[in-house]
Amino acid sequence: MAHEIDYEILGDDLQAVVITLDPGEVVQAEAGAMLYMDEAIRMDTGADGGLAGGLKRIFTGESFFITSFLHAGPAGRAKVAFAAPFPGKIVPLDLRQLGGTMLCQKDAFLCAAKGTDISIALTKRLGAGLFGGEGFILQKLTGDGLCFAHAGGALIAKDLAPGETVRVDTGCLVAFQPTVEYDIGFVGGFTNALFGGEGLFLATLRGPGRVYLQTLPFSRLADRLKAAISVNREEHRGVAGLGGGLLKNIISGK
Repeated sequence: MAHEIDYEILGDDLQAVVITLDPGEVVQAEAGAMLYMDEAIRMDTGADGGLAGGLKRIFTGESFFITSFLHAGPAGRAKVAFAAPFPGKIVPLDLRQLGGTMLCQKDAFLCAAKGTDISIALTKRLGAGLFGGEGFILQKLTGDGLCFAHAGGALIAKDLAPGETVRVDTGCLVAFQPTVEYDIGFVGGFTNALFGGEGLFLATLRGPGRVYLQTLPFSRLADRLKAAISVNREEHRGVAGLGGGLLKNIISGK
């Protein structure tokens, strides 16, 4: 039986998904994702699936606990909203239309209709596990309803024909169907490897199946912010900073 939910995605680069529930309907979300909820919504946090389910979520980068939001009112409709954790797009995934299963990068899950199972999937190839950027473990979303993942930057959906291949930066992969073959290969070329700026390895995806890509992985955003903060800190130090450090050493007797 499909778990249908009504939703609306708001915003451009900092998005939120607003889900409308009828009495008795439930949506589940990663702990800490909730933005707001109507008075009729009741929140219940627990280890869905018991100890084993909680440990599976930890291995995929999620919280041990998952929160369920139930419309506990007697009548009418009520809303609950969930916010994306960083700039990007919220991706609605209709598991019923996608074959019942999607494989996602770690931390991609945001929320889903009640009944969606969040477990782990191990990459099938050694190269993908060692150099794929996500390690051996991926998120496996299984069910027959809607779930929502988060992608950094802009979102690109590609439907690969049987045998069609695309090579992408390892961090730009968000989700793909299990029918897609996923492997990692060396970028090739000495100058490409050293000066290409794309790392040593690229992900190779071979159809058939749907693939979702992101233009700004969180790891890339974090690296740029770290570099900018470091440069800004050095600029503010300047000569005064060096002088202050010297004076401090003189006073302390160093």
